[in-house]
Amino acid sequence: MEKGQKLRAVDNVSLDIKRGETLGLVGESGCGKSTFGRCVLRLIEPTEGKVLYENKDLLQFSKDEMRKMRRKLQMVFQDPYASLNPRMTVMEIIKAPLDVYKIGTKEERIEKVLEMAKIVGLNADAMNRYPHEFSGGQRQRIVIARALILNPEFIVCDEPVSALDVSIRSQVLNLIHDIQKKYNLSYLFISHDLSVVKHISDRVAVMYLGSIVEIAEKNELFSNPLHPYTQALLSAIPIPDVDAERKQIYLEGEVPSPLNPPSGCRFHTRCQYASQKCRELRPELNDIGNGHCIACHCAGKEKER
Repeated sequence: MEKGQKLRAVDNVSLDIKRGETLGLVGESGCGKSTFGRCVLRLIEPTEGKVLYENKDLLQFSKDEMRKMRRKLQMVFQDPYASLNPRMTVMEIIKAPLDVYKIGTKEERIEKVLEMAKIVGLNADAMNRYPHEFSGGQRQRIVIARALILNPEFIVCDEPVSALDVSIRSQVLNLIHDIQKKYNLSYLFISHDLSVVKHISDRVAVMYLGSIVEIAEKNELFSNPLHPYTQALLSAIPIPDVDAERKQIYLEGEVPSPLNPPSGCRFHTRCQYASQKCRELRPELNDIGNGHCIACHCAGKEKER
């Protein structure tokens, strides 16, 4: 990066998440999904914009105010091993948030940890062991228990199953879903795996090069994708049927650099339907009905050809 250059990892993104809802955020690696999730929680400080929670802008909070607010806002990271202190036991890891906020007596904290461990499927005899002694799925359960111990209202799940074996992904996904129903949690679920997003999300937002190109209710998006980029992503989902026929859409070219994004629509350099208007004018994200929003000048053109 040259001196003076600015990289806009997330640009003009506006999303809303309802109470008890899971909003899936999908896109290629490097498109800005994780950066967006971290900005929401102020783990990365946004340079502009607002983060509204209960009609209050989190970006205006002082450090002390934000520290109190973090009891309601938690995160489950992608790599469960990297997000756990290898020198702490499971009991210490899960209990740490209670210690920080001085919640309850020592005995009450231990009792709450044991209760939470049971909820996420960890045995009591695991409490005195260290992270390296567990499998990937068990480590992610530890991370989830730590995130839940303060009774939060909103959790950012940043690719929480991408580092896990396929055989245990469904177990962790079902755990995340069951916990949401039990505690009425709201999730921002970040992933590049569309099959996972389809399983757990209520609505899905598609991101390309730092911008949202399409948002819709889950079933609507998967049955009626309108943006050419969304169509290409969905066409790449494997079908467990050797006789199934489906035309896969291959995108030509590389993803442009966020240091020098294309003018107009950011996707036009890889879009087979791009026109001169696409190259010059950036499309707005418009609601075409029933909450299905799309940022595209040429949506539907593929059906005309």
